[in-house]
Amino acid sequence: MRGGAAEGSGRFDPAAVALRFVDARRAARAMTGFPGPLPPDMSTGYAVQEAALALWRDEVAGWKVGKIPEPLQQELGADRVAGPVFARNVWQATPGTPTPLPVIPGGFAAVEAEYVLRLGADAPADKMDWSHGEALALVDDMLAGVEFAGSPLSTINELGPKVVAADFGNNAGLVLGEPIPGWRERPDGIPPCEAYVDGRLAGRGTPESIPGGPIASLIFLLKLCAARGRPLRAGQLVTTGAASGIHDIEAGQAARITFGELAEIRCIAVSAAPEASGGHEHERYAAQD
Repeated sequence: MRGGAAEGSGRFDPAAVALRFVDARRAARAMTGFPGPLPPDMSTGYAVQEAALALWRDEVAGWKVGKIPEPLQQELGADRVAGPVFARNVWQATPGTPTPLPVIPGGFAAVEAEYVLRLGADAPADKMDWSHGEALALVDDMLAGVEFAGSPLSTINELGPKVVAADFGNNAGLVLGEPIPGWRERPDGIPPCEAYVDGRLAGRGTPESIPGGPIASLIFLLKLCAARGRPLRAGQLVTTGAASGIHDIEAGQAARITFGELAEIRCIAVSAAPEASGGHEHERYAAQD
């Protein structure tokens, strides 16, 4: 792994790492490795995320939640990891028309069928303990959805949850499908999901595929965001976990995600283009990546 902005001073520098990730995303340029030593713990990974949030020019429209593999949960002191979903990367699915997903060439990209919660009320800023019923009462709707996972770093998942936390939770967007009717009254009637890539079944799942179910993911996020001084707000979206699994996708490939009788969600991966305006920090680091 090559050296980077976090090396040389003998300490981990969240701001320098954040700048490298943000710049690579803006430039749609893959990174050959993590820029410096890996974060020593989850809190440091989230410190990078916070620094990157300060650099990113967009509103947080919601959050993604992903499962941490069981062998790592005790070591990391967490069973899930979270990252922001930005407003300009939330897309409404149009039946019959694929939603373009901008993939950074040489980076990481995947689609995941997800059960998405839309909040109808603000969470109290200082509340850290939540019951299932209290969390459920915040939810206005459940929707079918597709998380578009993406990063400039192709090995992000291999490097683990601390690195996932550092780069916006490995999120690149969210495609919203139809609301799921009757989900609150009949949780046993929530339709299963299936994900296809280039016509082949890549994975299937149900709300039970998410440990503790979607509300358990919401409870985790409520606690995490309150501790970070970012309490959840009405209207925000929470994508609760990869119910169907994580399915790699490359530019040119198509995905189709179904939720029972609801309208299917179609996506097409396309090559991401660099941002047309903004800073030019990438020129300083291009040779190092």
